[in-house]
Amino acid sequence: MEESTETAAMPHSGAHGYISNKDDYLKRLRRIEGQARGLQGMVSDEKYCIDILTQISAMTSALQSVALGLLDDHLNHCVVDAAAAGGPEADLKMREASAAIARLVRS
Repeated sequence: MEESTETAAMPHSGAHGYISNKDDYLKRLRRIEGQARGLQGMVSDEKYCIDILTQISAMTSALQSVALGLLDDHLNHCVVDAAAAGGPEADLKMREASAAIARLVRS
């Protein structure tokens, strides 16, 4: 694993950008958790490889959907607030968001 040169996440005071969608995110993450258990069962039951790969693809898409939603919430709340305040916090939030986008693109 390569060493990260990214800036550590800044502590955030106040409500996080995703708070208004928290229950939806939790439901989606529980569904993804169920998918992971289902995948374990499929492997344990020696199901067909392609069927397992299809379910992995569905789970990956679900995780990407959650990640994109969280990123959108972060940009529209945390980054916008920091940009409005200006100064070094704004620069840091922009670098932080860029690094998060880069991680998502690489995944």
